[in-house]
Amino acid sequence: MNAKKLIEENNRKRELLIPENETYYGDMLIYIRLQMALSEQQSEEVLMEMLDHLLEGQEEGKTAKDIFGDDPKAFADEIIEQLPKEKKRAVIPFVAGVVGNIVSWLLIIRGILFLALSQFTEVRTEVYPVAAVVVALVIVCFIAITIWFILSLVKNSLFKEKRNTKMDMLKAGLVGAGGMAVVLAAARFTPEVGPSFDFSWWASLIVGMVLWIIVFIIKKVGGK
Repeated sequence: MNAKKLIEENNRKRELLIPENETYYGDMLIYIRLQMALSEQQSEEVLMEMLDHLLEGQEEGKTAKDIFGDDPKAFADEIIEQLPKEKKRAVIPFVAGVVGNIVSWLLIIRGILFLALSQFTEVRTEVYPVAAVVVALVIVCFIAITIWFILSLVKNSLFKEKRNTKMDMLKAGLVGAGGMAVVLAAARFTPEVGPSFDFSWWASLIVGMVLWIIVFIIKKVGGK
């Protein structure tokens, strides 16, 4: 089975675990999946083997601690050390897909926003490429930092009996708000220099939707 099928099968089988074992295994699963540099296929195969082994032990009355030990993080780290790294040529399409998805949604939101605002006031649809590139880079950095921060919060919350979910949500919210303030400041104060062109709301909407469809099709084809 490919990685996508393994994930679906893993989700189905995890429902058979008792709460204690599901919590133990679930933390290891998230911890291993968060290691982006690892081969997704190999990671999912190992996770499935671990789950099958845990289900067999559960039928015999054993717990996850009995099978994998009292230190799930240390056990997961041992597994991670043995897993191969993802090939660079497989990582590049993933990153390109994420960037394409972000850009498509930004264009779609811009189109919808400009359409709504044009009903009440005159909207400037002129675009300065230099300023647009600067703002786009700020947005990409903001998204990357936010994703990294949230993943760090998730990783740090694993393997703990007491988890302060509300505090983690507050931290993520503050980082998001701060990042948005930086993006808005960049959009407001970046000087409009160089050549420009008109990019209407409908053009933005069409380009965004076409780009989103292309990314969606590529992901579908690649997932088979």
